[in-house]
Amino acid sequence: MDIVTLPGQRVGGKVWLVGAGPGDVELLTLKAYRILQTADVVLYDALVSDDIMALVPQDAEKIAVGKRAGKHSAAQGEINQLLVTKAYTKQNVVRLKGGDPFIFGRGGEELQTLVEAGLAFEVVPGITAASGTSAYAGIPLTHRDYAQGVTFITGHCQLDSRPMDWDGYANPNNTLVIYMGILNSALIKEGLIKAGRNKNTPVAIVSKATTQDQRRFIGTLGELDKLAKNPELKMPALMIIGEVVELADSLNWFNPQESQDLQAKHALSNL
Repeated sequence: MDIVTLPGQRVGGKVWLVGAGPGDVELLTLKAYRILQTADVVLYDALVSDDIMALVPQDAEKIAVGKRAGKHSAAQGEINQLLVTKAYTKQNVVRLKGGDPFIFGRGGEELQTLVEAGLAFEVVPGITAASGTSAYAGIPLTHRDYAQGVTFITGHCQLDSRPMDWDGYANPNNTLVIYMGILNSALIKEGLIKAGRNKNTPVAIVSKATTQDQRRFIGTLGELDKLAKNPELKMPALMIIGEVVELADSLNWFNPQESQDLQAKHALSNL
């Protein structure tokens, strides 16, 4: 039986739409950490790291709802309905998403469902993948000498029904960050070059950014599809295209192995 609510009426518990950040557990916000500690149920995406999931109370219900390119995941409609169902029976429901829920996270769609159901909600922003990845890869997204703007796009959108604005993305004074673009790397390369972007434009693909498994694959736009096929490239991965990638070597500060060694040393000192 459908539950009917009057306009403006609030029912059930509260849903917290929480951004988990790009991977490193220490990049989780203090508010996100506090909300996780009070969760009765957590619906989490595949991109949320194990370290962050370890912060969820043991007695909280944990529901994996997928969302990873090329792999089975729950349909968005199923996730929306599950949020509503859990919010009617639980007090604190957390929808935990990698990065920021409002940047290619479908957070707006999920909130619209909650509004229609008359449920209370709150949004806790997270560090988006573009910001976290670029910082840990030594690539500033903007720089007065290299790029005066930055554009975030998704690379797995409906390329036929919604053509990409290649002319707009080909601006050499703009950094282009592409989420979920690995499977369409050849199309992205072709579209940008045809629109006038130089094939020698520096590009970087950063794999598992901000984690101990982070890897950078750096080359040129003309090599983008080859970089994307590197057998050592693991998901998730983000593309950064633009002159700012020239700074990647000189500004590279993150050494995953060194960081891991320091963590191990710190753990041993506390024994």
